[in-house]
Amino acid sequence: MQEYTPSAVPGERDGEESFFTGGTPVPRHHEEFGGAVMEFVQTAINTLADPKFLLPIALLMLIISLRTPAFWSTKGGLVALSLILAFFAVSMLNPNFRKIVTKPDNVPIVMLIFLVGFFVWLAMHQGFENDRRTEQGLPSKEKEVTNDKVWVWPDLVYTEFISTVIFGAVMVIWSVFLKAPLEEPANPSLAPNPSKAPWYFLGLQEMLVYYDPWIAGVLLPGLIIVGLMATPFLDVNPKGNGYFTFKDRKYEITVFLFGFVILWVLLIILGTFLRGPNWNFFGPYEYWDPHYLIPLNNVNLSEFFYVKWLGTGLPSNWFLRELPGIILVILYLTVTPLVFARMWFKKFFLSMGAIRYQIMMFLLLCMFSLPIKMVLRWTFNLKYIVAIPEYFFNI
Repeated sequence: MQEYTPSAVPGERDGEESFFTGGTPVPRHHEEFGGAVMEFVQTAINTLADPKFLLPIALLMLIISLRTPAFWSTKGGLVALSLILAFFAVSMLNPNFRKIVTKPDNVPIVMLIFLVGFFVWLAMHQGFENDRRTEQGLPSKEKEVTNDKVWVWPDLVYTEFISTVIFGAVMVIWSVFLKAPLEEPANPSLAPNPSKAPWYFLGLQEMLVYYDPWIAGVLLPGLIIVGLMATPFLDVNPKGNGYFTFKDRKYEITVFLFGFVILWVLLIILGTFLRGPNWNFFGPYEYWDPHYLIPLNNVNLSEFFYVKWLGTGLPSNWFLRELPGIILVILYLTVTPLVFARMWFKKFFLSMGAIRYQIMMFLLLCMFSLPIKMVLRWTFNLKYIVAIPEYFFNI
């Protein structure tokens, strides 16, 4: 029986002409080489999409972009947009990628990528533009446009009314042509795999992997709300009010972008496109195999300390058992602010005062605890730093 090798272009054989190749014969070894290159690229992207690589890469790209004003120029934005569009266009040739991206429930997340990217670029573009104007001795762009007040009625109200009408029409058309109905009522005997929360809660659902429900579902969201409400009272920097800037508010903008883009938007994208059956991670070009299981043996810090490092059994007393984790958490929340106050955050400590500084550092340390816990889970399979199931307290 003659062996059959599928061609890269349907209906094309070795040496035959094809419409897709412009009438030029395509040797078989060229097809094999092209297929090998595409396979290598897909494997590389699937590997880099693993969260243990994706999170550091995203953080590195954010830092580099904030240090590169050219990235936020018009040309830089067009280049970034072209690269993203090219990535999506080429990736749509992959059936697994196309199936996930074109799913009606996932279309808003695709729009989220472009909309968040555009508005972050727009704000940073205006900020760097004003910084350049300030260095040249010119007023900010906002002051140059007009010094007159804009009336709420009719100027602002008309604009908002027209926007509401257009947005409502778009949503009606969307709901007609994009079939994404509500699912049937929850049935414990028939749960979908994977079972995901609505897209706007996928960030919280991802937190549930690393924290207890009371922390991921109550404490951390509550701290986010409290932190946003406390920000105007903690901020003592008078610059940057009423105009876009980056130079005058570098630390504030960097922390905000880290929390919003890395710890929220990225988690939504991760939960939408990379979390598959059995809540396993899959690359963007991988098939979501429902039978794929990764055996994990997550251990607590107390087990690392007593069993693996000291070679003894766990103490029967819960306080002695979890004492290493308790000490580590206390040092993290008390010593870290003091170290930062004497080194990198000295100007914040002097300008904000002790109380405001301690509140700010507590909120920052709680925010940074999420990526720290994620990295510890991915690298060491660490489950809890402090695990006291006797009192339903786990960190």
